[in-house]
Amino acid sequence: MMALQRRWQRWWQGRQPLADTHQTTQRNVYIVPTWAGVAFCGTLGVLLLTSINEQLSLGYALTFALTGAGLASMHTTHANLRGLQMDLKAPDGVHAGEEYVLELRLHNPGGARFGIAVSAQLDGGATEPAWVDVPALGHAVLRLRLPTLKRGLSELPRLIVTTRFPLGFFRAWSYWRPASKVWVYPRPEDVPAPFPPQAEGHAVDAASARQTASGTDFSGVRSYRRGDSMKQILWRKSALALDEGLPLWVRETEAPLAQDLWLDWRDTQGRDVEARLSRLTAWVLAAERLGQPYGLRLAGREVQPSLGAVHRQTCLELLAGFGS
Repeated sequence: MMALQRRWQRWWQGRQPLADTHQTTQRNVYIVPTWAGVAFCGTLGVLLLTSINEQLSLGYALTFALTGAGLASMHTTHANLRGLQMDLKAPDGVHAGEEYVLELRLHNPGGARFGIAVSAQLDGGATEPAWVDVPALGHAVLRLRLPTLKRGLSELPRLIVTTRFPLGFFRAWSYWRPASKVWVYPRPEDVPAPFPPQAEGHAVDAASARQTASGTDFSGVRSYRRGDSMKQILWRKSALALDEGLPLWVRETEAPLAQDLWLDWRDTQGRDVEARLSRLTAWVLAAERLGQPYGLRLAGREVQPSLGAVHRQTCLELLAGFGS
């Protein structure tokens, strides 16, 4: 039985390859009657038996007319889903406990499509669907909000694209297995703790500390050098210098140095793993918000101090993947 189940899984996954694009075709669109459709078929059966027993010509006409309407409804339901082209935008990372958004773009090469629903297949069952209509020869965007299950790099769940248009007697659906993944970062502390105390920094030479172009603190004056900004020239003092054949005088400024902040795994001792990751995550977000250059040391791995969206994402992904 196990071998048969594995063969079935391989065959089924072969029909549903991982991809961030999906096109509904005759091979991957399935259709079955809904409970309303089953009741409709039962009603047709009763009408047919009654017409046979009572020899009712109008009963035959009504039965066959309703049967034709049902068959036309089945064909319309299947055609409403068949031929759609869809692609997926990879979701941005979120923190544990938050929802992430799957943005789907639907492209319609044919007539208008109505009542297209997309839901996700989770362990606890399918999620609430998101609905959209796609205009003829047009495009539509559908956003599906999904919960996060656990910290780390998570695979996206299988998507179910469904329609019951026009009468609801039949349900047509297609499965889609996205290839993208989503980063789920640790949940930050609700009230961030103060930054950890830093070790004494190394000495920095004066040449690297002086920022003449971008500094704000007055440091002194010096003679003009090629490349200095015109805003730095002391024009009154320079006018007297030019009369005496001396070079121009330039205001020299010094920018205050920002001390690099190190966020170390060892500074969170005395807590469980998730709580330690939660505190480090809160520190990363706080340092980024304050514009304080920061680095991260985590169980033998080290990220050098920096700032910016790329640096923040690198640190958060390192924290999210810890222990995996």
